[in-house]
Order: sequence, then structure tokens, then C-alpha cells
Amino acid sequence: MDWFTASDYWLTRLVFQRALAAVYLVAFLTAALQFRALIGRRGMLPVPRFVSRVPFRRAPSLFQLHYSDRFFALCAWAGCAVSVGLLAGLDSLLPLWGGMLLWLVPWVLYLSIVNVGQTWYGFGWESLLLEVGFLAVFLGNDEVAPPLVVLFLLRWILFRVEFGAGLIKMRGDECWRRLTCLEHHHETQPMPGPLSWFFHRLPRPLHKAEAAANHVTQLVVPFLLFTPQPVATAAAALMIVTQLWLVLSGNFSWLNWITIVLALSAVRFPADPPAVPDPPLWFAVVVLTVCAVLLALSVRPVRNMLSRRQVMNRSFDPLHLVNTYGAFGSVSRVRHEVVLEGTADDVPRPDSGWREYEFRGKPGDPRRWPRQFAPYHLRLDWLMWFAALSPAYAEPWFGTFVERLLEGDRDTLRLLRRSPFPPGEPPRYVRARLFRYRFTTWRELRETGACWERTYVREFLPPTRLAKPVRRP
Repeated sequence: MDWFTASDYWLTRLVFQRALAAVYLVAFLTAALQFRALIGRRGMLPVPRFVSRVPFRRAPSLFQLHYSDRFFALCAWAGCAVSVGLLAGLDSLLPLWGGMLLWLVPWVLYLSIVNVGQTWYGFGWESLLLEVGFLAVFLGNDEVAPPLVVLFLLRWILFRVEFGAGLIKMRGDECWRRLTCLEHHHETQPMPGPLSWFFHRLPRPLHKAEAAANHVTQLVVPFLLFTPQPVATAAAALMIVTQLWLVLSGNFSWLNWITIVLALSAVRFPADPPAVPDPPLWFAVVVLTVCAVLLALSVRPVRNMLSRRQVMNRSFDPLHLVNTYGAFGSVSRVRHEVVLEGTADDVPRPDSGWREYEFRGKPGDPRRWPRQFAPYHLRLDWLMWFAALSPAYAEPWFGTFVERLLEGDRDTLRLLRRSPFPPGEPPRYVRARLFRYRFTTWRELRETGACWERTYVREFLPPTRLAKPVRRP
């Protein structure tokens, strides 16, 4: 069945599958370590409350059938274990049907998490991981050569990711058309990395070159994915280089890494393929049927991509089988940050001993240099960036977050870098203030040692306390 398989891509499949398993591992680890404070039974957006009002057909999930924090933890850590097994090549030790079922397990588990994750899981890379992970089920293992149609659909996803992102930029903020967006983006992006300060301080001509190169990579290069080799490999390699540049410039969770994984599926690695028998008939029928369904489902994302009212990061079905993607259609010119502070004083005053909570990734202390966290996803830090853009983004969860700080909730405090209050001694009051942040200049950095300069803007939340204060020992 030479028309059905592509034996020259057996090493490509191996590299792709192992890399995808690594991304799965990071995703499940993020869920396991953060869920209690975010969506646990006492989380800011509890799963039980969500499933009580959203039917199974709209959000298919194992947690629609049963939820407890212990069961969620079991599923998340099971996802980590299966991901490690796939990373080690366990699927190659099983029969073909067993390998497919093993790849199906992390997809079902992560779909279950995303579909009850609410705001905390409303990012495009969640759907992207699920769409790619579902196709990975049908790539087969060492018993068969990679199906050609599945490799094509992986390129089709990569095309939609890149081309959709390019279109949303050209239709969005005019700074993309003027090639000036990157004069602001490195400073105002959701979570800067350790090199973002230096990227921001690049000369303006280089920022224009960055923007122009981005347009070429997203609007021209994707079409080359469907050309013969070695052109398709060269196009994929250029995309990988671009994504690595983005990895260096900021923290974008695993968005860049899952895009790199997709690009690896278009690279033909030079290696002699092993001799394998023709795939069984049932496998060919299943693969062709599934791929036909996915192509049919692609109609709506394509219509969205070509529409003048294009939207970013939306799933068109509850299983996240085919989705639409895009990022940074508009770029902020000014960076605002919400700074949370607490005081132990019984009566809060402007001159009270207000002490600042420190987050792991988002800017806080102007002297603290940003760290690299991606591909690990700091969900609270990301949502705090959205909260600074508009209080409407924070409305569903921010009040509960402040309540948990006033209670000294252990799971919530674990999401932070540091609490200014000792364990068991929460503050009497918590307040939130909005500051404008900007990267310092070279001169300011040398003189002060601070990478940020911040200016008070306004009150975000007045001093707030619990209706029934926590009893102190």
C-alpha cells in the first residue's frame, strides 16, 4: 500500500511522537500542581459548580461523571505517567491497536481537564495540543509505516496555525502593517523572559526586520509545506528557527514548542526505513475515515480564517478536533500590572505596613529580573496580565482569589513566589493597586540595577477584609 504510507518518514514519526509526549508531560504536570487552587473543590472556579450547570454534550469530560480533588489528581498524575511511557517508547512495544489506545489515553485525560478548566484553560495552545494529540493516535507505531494522510493533516494544522496568526495580525493592529509592533511587544507581552529586556532594547531597524520576517514566515512560508522535498523540510526548519527566536524572547507556555513539534512532522530525516509489512485493512479504514471527518470539520475554521471578522483561538466542536488559532492581533503600547498587598493592621491606612505579594512570573519588584518558565504554564500569572488590561477579565475569579489570600489558603499561596505573611498568620486586609511598568534604559539599569520602572496609576481594589475574620492562634 505505497499510496497509503510514507516509509521515508518513519524517523520523522519517531521524533514527532517523542516530542509530543514531552509536551503532554508538561501540560499534565502543570495541571497536577495547580488545579486545587484554580478549579478544585475550593478553587477560584470550582469544577463541581461548573459541571452542575454545563451539560456533558457541551463539555465532554470524565469529571462530568465524577469529581473529587483526589480523582482529578489521579487523572493528572496518570497523564504524567502515560506521557513518560510514551516518551520512553512504550507504544512501540505494544501491538498496533495497543499503541493507538495508549496514545488515546492522554488525549481523553487532557480533554477532560480542558473542558472543565474554564477561564484558566481558555488558551489556544490547549486546543492545539488536543488537535495534534488526536491525530497522533492514528500515526501508528513500529508495526506500520506512517500514514501519508495523517502526515498531511499535521502539516494542515501547522499551516492553519501560522497562516491564521499572520492574517489576524494583518487585519488587526496597524502597527503590524507599519512594522512597528515589536517596538512595544517585548515590553508589554503577557510574561517577559530573561532576555526580553534586551530584545526590547534592540535598534528600531531590527524591530522592523523582526516584524517583516514574521510576516514572511506566517504568510508565505506555510504554502511551501505542501511542496516536494527538500523544500518542505526547509520551510519547516525556517518555522522552527522562528519559534526558537520566540522562545528566547518571552514565556509563551508550550505554544512555541507544540508548533515546533508540528513542524518536525514535515521534516524528512535522512535514514534508511526499516522493512515493515503493509498496514492491516482495519487500520487503513479507520485512518481514512477519521481523516475524512477531520477534513470535513475543517470547513468552519477555514471560513473563519478567510473572514474579515476572523476570531482567534476558538474551538468549533466540544472535542477540540479542529480549531482556529492566532495570537497578538493587537499589541499593547503600555504595560499595566496589578500589585496585591496585605496588612496586618486592624484599621487600614495609607501609611499602614502594606506588604507586597510576589508572583512567580509576572513583573513585581522592579529589581527582580524575569525568569524563564515556559513551557511550564503559570496560569494565575497569565490571568493577572489580562486583569490589568481590563477588570472584566478578572471578574469571575479575582474576588475569590483575594478571599483565599485573606484566609491564608495553602494551595493558593503555592501559586505565588512568596507570601509576605508567615504561615497561619494571614493579613487583615488585602488591596490591589494598578501600576504602569516600563523597561528601564541602559543608563537606568546601570545606575539602579532595576530592569523595571513602575509608576502608580490608580486603585484596582480598595482595602478588603473577610466578613468573618480568620481566628488567629
